[in-house]
Amino acid sequence: MKILVHPLTGKQYRLGRNHPKHPHGRSSFRDMLNARVLPQVTVPDSTNYAAAAQPALADIYGNDSLGDCTIAAGFHIRGVTSFNGGQGIVFTEDQVVQDYSAITGYDPNAVLVDGQNPTDQGADENTVLAYWAQTGFPDGVLLDEYVSVNAADDAEVRLACYLFENLYFAVDLPDEFVSPMPSGSGFAWNLAGDPDPENGHAFSGVDLVPGGIVIDSWGMTGTFSQAAIEYYASPAQGGALFTLLSPDVISRLTQKSPAGYDIGALTEYLGQL
Repeated sequence: MKILVHPLTGKQYRLGRNHPKHPHGRSSFRDMLNARVLPQVTVPDSTNYAAAAQPALADIYGNDSLGDCTIAAGFHIRGVTSFNGGQGIVFTEDQVVQDYSAITGYDPNAVLVDGQNPTDQGADENTVLAYWAQTGFPDGVLLDEYVSVNAADDAEVRLACYLFENLYFAVDLPDEFVSPMPSGSGFAWNLAGDPDPENGHAFSGVDLVPGGIVIDSWGMTGTFSQAAIEYYASPAQGGALFTLLSPDVISRLTQKSPAGYDIGALTEYLGQL
């Protein structure tokens, strides 16, 4: 488990995304488009979903002391969808540990080895997302669905983020992204060196901006450029990209665009997955 330390502040950050043992086998966003269960919309250059969700997005969700980035990324997404839905959710530290333990076997009371908890081994995105779809988040809400997004198709990436208010990134970061570490919000991750499998990390996409996506990692927001997304989130580079269909969004889909959603068709489609 790699522990990152900011050279100026001394603050710790952790990685913790493991590569899935099996490829993602559920539906893709392209499948949803082909099934015609999504509306025809004009995607704006920018969105403002993150503004309402700052109480959740600013929470590191234990990722300074645990390799739980795969959990933190989903909790940040639920913050965005719930706050924009009018009933904002900020999960507690106990709930972070609850999910991390249930999904990975982490034991907060394990005997330390060389000062580290040997059960803090991170997680892979497929296991985490499947757990939320089958068992639910700590507040009891089940994830409606998670669908893969083609990182090489910028139009698809932006449409998914616009319609469902989130992206879930699981990538191997290049060393240039973490050396030095971001010191606060406003950082920018652009195309840099090769991805390092030792730098596995998961984080959320929360807004559109021209040329990229606003992301939230370690309780800080920055930007992830289109070129960087295409490269680092591609399966060829060990990456993965999803959008999560949260009930917070599904319940108000008809308000998303003048074209509206066919709620019945979308619900029937999700039920067949």
